[in-house]
Amino acid sequence: MVFSHPEQIDRLAESCPTALSTAVLAGDPCFDRILAARHHRDRYRRALGVRPGQRLVLLNSTWNPTSLFGDSGPEDVLPLLLPRLTSELPADEYRVAAVLHPNIWHGHGPGQVRLWLDKARRAGLALVDPLEGWRQALIAADVVLGDFGSVSYYAAACGTPVLLGAADPEALGPESPVAAFVRDAPRLDPYSALPPQLDELVAEHRPLAGPATLTSSVPGESAALLRDLFYRMIGIPEPAAPAVLDPLPLPPYEPPLRTAPLRVLTRATADDTIAVQRFAEPRYEPDDAEGEGHLAVHEETIDPGALTIADVILRYGAADDPRFDSPHEWAADVLDRYRSASLAAYVTSPHECEVLHRGGLRYKLTSDTAGDPAAHASALYARLHTGPPIVTPEDTTLTVKTGSHLARVHVTVVREDTEHAARPGR
Repeated sequence: MVFSHPEQIDRLAESCPTALSTAVLAGDPCFDRILAARHHRDRYRRALGVRPGQRLVLLNSTWNPTSLFGDSGPEDVLPLLLPRLTSELPADEYRVAAVLHPNIWHGHGPGQVRLWLDKARRAGLALVDPLEGWRQALIAADVVLGDFGSVSYYAAACGTPVLLGAADPEALGPESPVAAFVRDAPRLDPYSALPPQLDELVAEHRPLAGPATLTSSVPGESAALLRDLFYRMIGIPEPAAPAVLDPLPLPPYEPPLRTAPLRVLTRATADDTIAVQRFAEPRYEPDDAEGEGHLAVHEETIDPGALTIADVILRYGAADDPRFDSPHEWAADVLDRYRSASLAAYVTSPHECEVLHRGGLRYKLTSDTAGDPAAHASALYARLHTGPPIVTPEDTTLTVKTGSHLARVHVTVVREDTEHAARPGR
């Protein structure tokens, strides 16, 4: 029986002394792989589509009826929490991902799990591979919202702020370090606004000493200790080369794709910056909402009715993708079909998008930093509806603020589309 810390062997001695002769101290190879890969944090964040200035919230659940994903706890938190994670947290300030225990996928089936989470996924939730990707997501996370499972404990051991949405003391040995962690960790209030709770968690976070010291008493040594054990059991000499663990692979790139309608709030600040906040299908306007609102809708929304009332319609894809019309042809067709829309924006890269305005002008928006140019299209929408028209061929520069991130967006007038200028919408 392999243990990662002497305190576990002490508890074995109390609970089952006859098994003590089988106990071996050999560290935690899972934790060692996490420790060895922490310097790749920025790389993992980019793979998950986390942009500069964004906060990555990692939702995780263990396999238990009283876990966050279970249905036997005193409060069924997850159905209440999921839509609020993607509707209360501004899309440009937060990236939300979920790690679910492999037995959740096995017990319910991948199709059922994806069906349960479909609405949240369309609003921007990323589902992390439960076997190969969860450690990388844990390293990348700014905040972990979890339960009494091992992912929450590993997060605390790495010094990451953890907020518990489900805690069942009876599911844990009362003398175990995990039980002590669950007793001390901050609790989520599922009925209060999420952004203030996350802000307070980060501002007041002080790493707990227990998880960092009790996860493994021999951090970084598990490969050598385990190989020595195995070769002694086999009875042959150990290889001379150092014992090593497989490094954590770089996950596939998964930028957020929000096809849920976006409620967009824009306001001009004193320094002519346009502040943009976008919320995925919010149930209500945020308490601290400021500015003018409009609706931006991805063309692949599951609700076609949303396109009929959209102010801005979005598409993502390479400008030369042979499957699609050119950006201009697509935009012209969209504005012709959906008379409510004032702007059609074709996002061609993390730096650029092409826009057609109902008034007939075509624009190219180019940002100095990577991000989601759809937010820049919303800033242009606000600028065209509140300021003087942008009609000269010389570049106009917009400063767009999303959260704490500032982007300089160059607006170039491509040409006027007289055909669509003659077909005014609203």
